[in-house]
Amino acid sequence: MNIAKIFITVFFISTLLYTSISAKNSYFLEGERLFNEKKFSQSKYKFEKDIVFNPKSELSYLYLAKIFNAQKNDFMEEQNLKTVIMLNPKNEEALYLLAKLNIKKSDYKKSIELINNLKEVCSNFCQKEAELKEKLENLEPK
Repeated sequence: MNIAKIFITVFFISTLLYTSISAKNSYFLEGERLFNEKKFSQSKYKFEKDIVFNPKSELSYLYLAKIFNAQKNDFMEEQNLKTVIMLNPKNEEALYLLAKLNIKKSDYKKSIELINNLKEVCSNFCQKEAELKEKLENLEPK
């Protein structure tokens, strides 16, 4: 009788954990699908829900930054990109997007720092370094 209670308890806890893990993944995947369909407000909601269940979801923060970029909200884009970099200082896409944003804001010093960080960690965004440097030339202090 005692073994049956233990088995039922373990089964119940396992089912609860599986459901919770599935919910986390489904919020992100649904948000990504909606983002790709350019349904930004709906995808934003899903990414925010994913973050509630997984506060260290760097990809949800990255997608939120992309949404805020599309909505021309530089402040929120920057906040989310900084969060991605805080969670993973080697996230190339976040470094690239933040460097672009700082070039747009005419912040020469911060842009150089981010480009150098990107150069140190790049594997997928290495070709983007030249693009950033070209844009940066227009900001270079004389």
